[in-house]
Parts: sequence; structure tokens; C-alpha cells
Amino acid sequence: MKKLHFHYLFMVLATLVSITVQGQNPIIRDQFTADPSARVFNGRVYVYPSHDIQAPPGKGLRSNWFCMEDYHVFSSSDLTEWTDHGVILSQYTVPWVDSTSYSMWAPDCIEKDGKYYFYFPSGQKPEYGRGFTVGVAVADHPEGPFIPQPKPIKNVRGIDPCPFIDKDGKAYLYWGNIMAAPLQDNMLELAGDPVVVKELPARGLKEGPYLFERNGIYYMTYPHVENKTERLEYAISDNPMGPFTFTGVIMDEHPSGCWTNHHSIIEFNGQWYLFYHHNDFSPRFDKNRSIRIDSLFFNADGTIRKVTPTERGVGLTNARKKIEIDRYSLKSETGAAVAYHDTTDTFKGWKAILSDRGSWMQYNAVDFGKKKVKKVRVMAKSEAGSTLQIMLGTPEGAQLSEVKIPGGAEWTTVQAKVKKGKPGVHNLAVVLKEDQSAEIDWLSFK
Repeated sequence: MKKLHFHYLFMVLATLVSITVQGQNPIIRDQFTADPSARVFNGRVYVYPSHDIQAPPGKGLRSNWFCMEDYHVFSSSDLTEWTDHGVILSQYTVPWVDSTSYSMWAPDCIEKDGKYYFYFPSGQKPEYGRGFTVGVAVADHPEGPFIPQPKPIKNVRGIDPCPFIDKDGKAYLYWGNIMAAPLQDNMLELAGDPVVVKELPARGLKEGPYLFERNGIYYMTYPHVENKTERLEYAISDNPMGPFTFTGVIMDEHPSGCWTNHHSIIEFNGQWYLFYHHNDFSPRFDKNRSIRIDSLFFNADGTIRKVTPTERGVGLTNARKKIEIDRYSLKSETGAAVAYHDTTDTFKGWKAILSDRGSWMQYNAVDFGKKKVKKVRVMAKSEAGSTLQIMLGTPEGAQLSEVKIPGGAEWTTVQAKVKKGKPGVHNLAVVLKEDQSAEIDWLSFK
């Protein structure tokens, strides 16, 4: 009881501490986050991910497998500034969860009648059965505190729960590989027997269902291993229980070989977005993942256009804050590269490297506000010294500033005047004027 009380107290205290982080892709920069379930509540986007960690020694855990002991929730009003609301649930605070399993995998959350229902899978204590099952925790606010139900949902075996409430108020739950069932009005029990969604491709692993509705079409979206790694696919129906018709691919397999992908799709302020994950901060171990976001578009017939992952991601970047040009929108075919600042501590992020005369990186959607900027600051270094051109719009656009980087091995902040600053939202490009290479951490305006 002392251990349970300590962890519950820790969880409650953690929810009181909100940490704001700013990110492009990946959006969370201080911890691993995977399996993002995004929802819009009260004009904000809330993301409920799983929380990858390294397997702690001495626990009898596989060092080469997924390891997760708790959940955080993150929220944003603009998809750029993200607040970490802290731990909302852990394996030590749920009565039925085996607290030695470290298997708090992909969750989801939904609102009904002012209550927030957080669905999560985990390994269970022997008295509740073997393998994974799904439980529910309930809160009055999207960031918690969440109170877990004493027992898991009956007849739900598996992982990756996804709740859905239709326009008529009827609720459904999807999970596993892939199962579906209606939910009772209390959102805590099934209202019918689970059925298998049979109409999906028969070959390969299918998991992580996420169902949403748009213009009367129900989209069953899911990761699928057609070959060696997961890609995101979808099927459509005119009924949330199917039958579904396989329709296409949302995102191809990661070129880097990351085995998993797991996603959600939401509409926010008139634009649709795909939330997914990749092992950006853990290139050698694909069981530590990080959340990404990219815009998603539909064709006139309701089919989904394939999404190509980007570094830039989404949202406006404030020109007066740090613009990480390594999270580029476009770059030159040669002479432009990205590398970690520190390969032993990847959370320190990346740097941009321009090495050929005329090489460039472009960063879209920078908000300069209503007043003209007068100066630009650049954190950069160049062994031999170099010159950067800051261009408005594209690499061929009007020159905003020319920044001379002094020679040396250390990072330095250089300031220069801006000649033709314009208010509003614009794209930026950084161009290497000379042959001497330069590394760039960030730039900002004032």
C-alpha cells in the first residue's frame, strides 16, 4: 500500500506541473512519445501518446523490446507550442495492471457528457487473466486527474483501443487486430459481442485501428505490415461497424526501417492533420519513438491523398523565437544536410549544414507579426568563416539580410541588420553565399 500511495501521490503532483515545449517534427523534444491519439477538446488539441523508455535493469525485461510504465498528455492551441501536463496514469496506480509488465501501450481518450474516458491497454495481474486487456480511467478534465476503474473491460482482449462516438450518440470501441463492438452508454462496458473487421487485407499484421467520420463516410485507418515494416492504410464504410472496403495507403513505410507506425487523424480549425510516430531521436533502436504531425488532404471523392513525412511539420513559427532551419520544408539537392548536435544525446536536436556555394534550406510559414523586424540573429559556426544570405520566400527571393559568420570551431551568435522586412506570414530561405561551409543551429528576428 505504501508503494501504491507513493506512486499515486507522484502522479497527482506531476499533473500539477506543466512544461511548455516548442517543436516542429518531432513535436516533443524532451522524451520519447509514440502512438499519438489526438483529440480536439474545448478548442485545444490534446495528444494522448504512449511513453517509451529504456528497459530498467534488474526487472527481467527484454532490452530490445517496447517498455512503457506511464502516460503523459500534451496539449496545444496552435500545434506549435505544446504543454506537457505531466503523468496522468501509471502502471502503479491501476488496480488490475501488473506493475512489473511495463506494458502501458497505445491509449486513446474521448469526451461524453462532460466526462473524459481514457482507454488504455496493459498486461494484467494473474487473477484477471493472461495477456493484454483494456481498461478505462475517467476524469472531469482532458488533462485529468484520471481515476482508473478497478477492473478492465470485460471481453476486450488486446491492445490499441480506439473509442468513437457517432453523430447519433452511439459509442463504439475498436482494438487489436482488428476488433469492433458497441459500447454501453456508461462508456465502461461493451453493449454487444466483439466482431472481427474482416474486409481488410488478409496478409500481414494489422493493428492500431483509428476510426473517424467525414461527410457520412466512416474511415477505418490502421497500420499494416505488408512487407517488413508498417505503413498506414484505410478502408471506408457507410456504417461504423462495417462492412468496410479497402481503399488505399495514407503513408508508406518509413525508409529508415522503423518497424512500427501508429497514428490518429483529426480536423482542427478547418484543416485535417495526421499524427504519427518515427524513431527520430533513436535511430539505432526503433522501439523509442517520437510524435510527428503533417497536414492531410482529401480528394473530391472523399479518398485520402497520400501523406509524405516532412521535417517542418505544421503550424506557424514566431519569427521572434528560434527558427530551427534544420526542420526545413525544402532544401537544395546537393550541399544541404542535417546532423545531430550530439549523437550521444539526441534530444539536443539537429543542426543544418550548408557546404556548397548556393546550397540552401527553406523554412515555410514564419509569422513576422504586424511590425517590421529590424535585425536577425543567427547561431552558427564555420571553421574558415562564411557568409549566409537570408532570403524572403524562396532562395531566389528578396534578400532580407547578409550574415557573416566568423571563422572558428565554436558556436557563435551573429547579428545583422534586416533590409526589407515585411509583416505577415512568409517563407524563409538560408543560402550559402561562398564555398566555405557553415553549420546553423537557429535564427530569430527582432
